[in-house]
Amino acid sequence: MNASEDSVRAGVSGDLADPIFWRAGAIATTVVMLIMLAFLTIDSYRYISAGGINVPKYDVINQQIGYQYDWSRHADVPVIGGSQPMFGHTVTQAQAAELIRQGKSVIQSRACMDCHTFFGNGAYYGPDLTKSWLDPAWRQIWMPMTGKATREDAMVEFLMHPDKYPTWNRRMPNLHLSEAEARATVAYLKWTSAVDTNGFPANFGQVVRQP
Repeated sequence: MNASEDSVRAGVSGDLADPIFWRAGAIATTVVMLIMLAFLTIDSYRYISAGGINVPKYDVINQQIGYQYDWSRHADVPVIGGSQPMFGHTVTQAQAAELIRQGKSVIQSRACMDCHTFFGNGAYYGPDLTKSWLDPAWRQIWMPMTGKATREDAMVEFLMHPDKYPTWNRRMPNLHLSEAEARATVAYLKWTSAVDTNGFPANFGQVVRQP
């Protein structure tokens, strides 16, 4: 080994032993990771913000919301259709946002996630409610049972008086919701049904699909 190689090796060893070298490396790595995190956060907001790629604006509650299988994605996806205002009248974007806020507040204040899940988060004593607006049972069972002419009215009636309508062997307790609170909760549930959850929950409200 010649003298120049010795000096290079000595210089490298000296750098590795220098705490300033490691501090500079840590700072540079942290800065790069923060920049990457900022880009990923901005990109995520494009998908998860109301009005973004996967999450519709709040006034989608004025429209028909369906659910169908997309063979190109191999997943069920929401389908937004024509006009279908809730409770017989169209709301503005601001009014819809306030309804959604109130509905979310009801769900949080009544600890609904102690029994139910939303977007897969919560408890599993009761069903996941992410797509509950789309449940065919509202038309097939609950509208006739409650005597209501629309899905949203049947949902409001059930939420206000769940003890009158037993659900199989598990009963929902009476949460003492006012009609306004129940309506806001239904608005929130209609909005969440329009969120593209990449096929979650799979085969919701459908017979298991045959290949």
